[in-house]
Amino acid sequence: MKLTTEMTDYMGLQALLTDEERLVRETARRFVNESVLPIIEDCAQTETFPKQLIKPMGELGFFGPNLPEEYGCAGLSNIAYGLLNYELERGDSGLRSFVSVQGSLVMYPVYAYGSAAQKNYWLPKMATGDVVGCFGLTEPDFGSNPAGMRTRAVREPGGKWRINGTKMWITNGSVADVAVVWARTEEGIRGFLVKTDTPGFSAPQMKGKWSLRASVTAELVLEDVIVDEEESLLPGVIGIKGPLGCLTQARYGIAWGTLGAAEACYQTALDYALTRIQFDKPIAATQLQQKKLAEMVTELTKGQLLAFQLGKLKDAGTYTPAQVSMAKMNNANIARQIAGTARTILGANGIMGEYPIMRHMANLESVYTYEGTHDMHTLIIGQTITGIQAFK
Repeated sequence: MKLTTEMTDYMGLQALLTDEERLVRETARRFVNESVLPIIEDCAQTETFPKQLIKPMGELGFFGPNLPEEYGCAGLSNIAYGLLNYELERGDSGLRSFVSVQGSLVMYPVYAYGSAAQKNYWLPKMATGDVVGCFGLTEPDFGSNPAGMRTRAVREPGGKWRINGTKMWITNGSVADVAVVWARTEEGIRGFLVKTDTPGFSAPQMKGKWSLRASVTAELVLEDVIVDEEESLLPGVIGIKGPLGCLTQARYGIAWGTLGAAEACYQTALDYALTRIQFDKPIAATQLQQKKLAEMVTELTKGQLLAFQLGKLKDAGTYTPAQVSMAKMNNANIARQIAGTARTILGANGIMGEYPIMRHMANLESVYTYEGTHDMHTLIIGQTITGIQAFK
């Protein structure tokens, strides 16, 4: 794969960025080119996450970069955060997933719903990568309907809680030091910070995946796990709006990240088409291949502009969860299509690990359905434009 320092930018998106946002993108791209791409294919083949990259990413400020500086974070714009996700997923969806979970699904709820003591204790450690977190919401029987969760937390004497339940498809689960676990209580759904070395907590890793192979995916099992209310319970939210607020943050990053995977596939296909000679000319000289490339870069560009506008709305504080759903739904879908088209341009070579396309194709099959399936996001948009909820 040809390494480039500039993103695909057909409509001059980079001219709209601030100097800081450009620096974030350039720093992340250099990190991916130098530290990720040389090893990520082997990681995918062996189903291993490159844990040696966690501390360097912390040193570069990749974890929770849009959270305040007072907690050791970078205090960047949401567009800068989006560009970071774009570049990381250009390397691999598993890498972006790790950063997304750490920042949007663990650090964000601590910041948004945690006590002052919880914020001051956990956020600086997570920002450096000294502490890794995971997010326990999805259950074996409840994905698109998190309100049906069966994990329960019951008050115990002495300011304690007893938690029992199982969570499924948990990114970072078996490498995490702390889990944000959502459980049903008599008051409603509550969030708990559970240290993974707590007795009764286990996180068996899920193996045999055909997708996100360079990402750690685990099951969380909580059997009579006892936690202290002051240390563990997130006091700032009650109800399903708590975890859904976290998912909105993560979906925003995915809307950018999927485009990075799409760019990797598009650039690989373009470079291949320009150098692959058939019938005494590069295949890029044929109308069929030019049509594919033109449609790919058009969809990529449309996705970039959609994500950028969403970022502007998010920075202004005027965005809606449904707008995030539109960006996640559209961009994951077009990334999936671009990866598939890129594979056809490479022909048989498209299935080889020498090129990143099949790895991205497989990863995008997961991204297409996680953090809300394509269909659920479609129905969320449908509800906002008709006023009728169709998924109950």
